[in-house]
Amino acid sequence: MNFLAHVFLSGNNENLILGNLIADSVKGKMIDSFSDEIKKGIILHRMIDTYTDNHAIVKLSKMRLEPKYKKYAAVIVDIYYDHFLAAHFHRFSTASLSHTAHTAYHILIKNFDMLPPKSKRILPFMATQNWLEGYANLHDLQRVFNGMSRRASFASGMEDAIDDLKKDYQLYEKEFFGFFPDLVKYTRMKIAEISQSEKY
Repeated sequence: MNFLAHVFLSGNNENLILGNLIADSVKGKMIDSFSDEIKKGIILHRMIDTYTDNHAIVKLSKMRLEPKYKKYAAVIVDIYYDHFLAAHFHRFSTASLSHTAHTAYHILIKNFDMLPPKSKRILPFMATQNWLEGYANLHDLQRVFNGMSRRASFASGMEDAIDDLKKDYQLYEKEFFGFFPDLVKYTRMKIAEISQSEKY
């Protein structure tokens, strides 16, 4: 899953949100430089990603894109699903999308000094361009894919991903709604487990 889903799935726990948001930038022993509570967010992020990658419905979404986008298919599906979460946020949360997004930005800014270098580079763009709310509309989503395409290590074609989303929009939306409640249930279970465990 992408940024918005990781924020939402962390609930109201600031340390889980922070760990979840920076997890992709935390490699190897770098994790030991964070508090136990932030570590739990990093570990939760990895659990969410593993569960997502192995879910049968997510695999269907990826398979549709793999012939064209190869290894980037999984990244594209993550962003498609964040789009549907943003577009239907009121169905999953009593908090508004705007409140959730700006809470996440505030947490990142407040903890800026402890962020990994990659997170420090991403933060200004995420906050000033309001990525989390922007996922809800296709215009901003196109900008996200354009930026990812420019940063890709080889020609990814991700700038065309919006066209593929439009073509099979209802199908991806149906797959999102088939998958996401399972992920919410799984994440709640894992949060309860790691909250009770001293070793993770």
